[in-house]
Amino acid sequence: MDLSPKFPRTFFEGEGGAYYNWSSSESAVLGQAKVAAGKLVLKPRGFALPHYADCSKIGFVLQGDKGGTGLITPDGKDKGTTAYIALQKGDIIPVPLGSVSWWYNHGPSDLVITFIGETSKAWVPGEITYFLLTGAQGNLTAFSPELIGKAFSMDTNKAQKTAGSQKGVLIIKLSQEEANTIPVYSSDVANTWTRSIENSPPDVAVENGGSSITLTGARFPFLEDVGLSATRLKLERCAVRAPTYTADGSTRVVYVAKGSGKVQIVGLNGKLTLDDEVKTGQLFVVPKFFTVSLSADAEGMECVSIITSPRPVICELGGKDSVLNINPSVLQISLDLTSEITNQFKKMMETGTIIVPPSNTM
Repeated sequence: MDLSPKFPRTFFEGEGGAYYNWSSSESAVLGQAKVAAGKLVLKPRGFALPHYADCSKIGFVLQGDKGGTGLITPDGKDKGTTAYIALQKGDIIPVPLGSVSWWYNHGPSDLVITFIGETSKAWVPGEITYFLLTGAQGNLTAFSPELIGKAFSMDTNKAQKTAGSQKGVLIIKLSQEEANTIPVYSSDVANTWTRSIENSPPDVAVENGGSSITLTGARFPFLEDVGLSATRLKLERCAVRAPTYTADGSTRVVYVAKGSGKVQIVGLNGKLTLDDEVKTGQLFVVPKFFTVSLSADAEGMECVSIITSPRPVICELGGKDSVLNINPSVLQISLDLTSEITNQFKKMMETGTIIVPPSNTM
């Protein structure tokens, strides 16, 4: 199984921005684990045309302070009502399966959002397929003018103009006049539709080590609608994230948002399945039940990730909650150690943390 970290490929580039995706043909584990990812870059006044997708996903806003989206969910929360949602760096936004959305950048610099999702119902497992509603490749454009005229009670000429005037594909750049007509996005709905994972209190914070937070359905109910959880891990220089795994059959997908380091993943039969460097912009998958550990280089590292469950069961090998923090005799026999080393190992678990700052070991 090839778990090596991958950079995305270019899917679309235009005046208004670009979209990049990770291909299941280049990374088979995406299809096997039924997960996918893509990165949206909107330049100032860039507008992503209305569309829906064949998977549930979470958007991580990595750059930009004046982004926005219009979101219509097909069921559940405020069905059929458009929510105009303001977005800024550090936010996450769940996007349920089949939701209609469009995205716009009000700001003076690029808006960058990485989407990571679960594709068990997708047209191509391992990839996000978008269905555009408007534009040269939009659903509306494909129907005959006669049908459009009948469906919307207009003559054929108006129907043809309505469906065929927009020649752009996926992402366009608005004129200043057009930009002035875009609805104002509201930050008042932030706690309902979005959450700042960057500014939320961390689950773990270690001096000179870093911090970690996982938002689940219990803390952010909208995540229940997408069946996913979101994690942000920040490691200071040369710090280590102790080994961890999910015990409920859920999969992790990790995107390196900043910095670099090393990732190790242990899989079946205790085999080290991955031992590789990771860099900014790369993505990797941690299959279900596999154990993963990350370490940062001298510049530190920040990662965002999803877990394919809104309430995952996460187990730790390090720290006070370690699954190895068991009866000393059982631990000694299991590791085949002396009682002295066993007690030292157990003490380190009981007093340690899941994020370990750099130190000099003897």
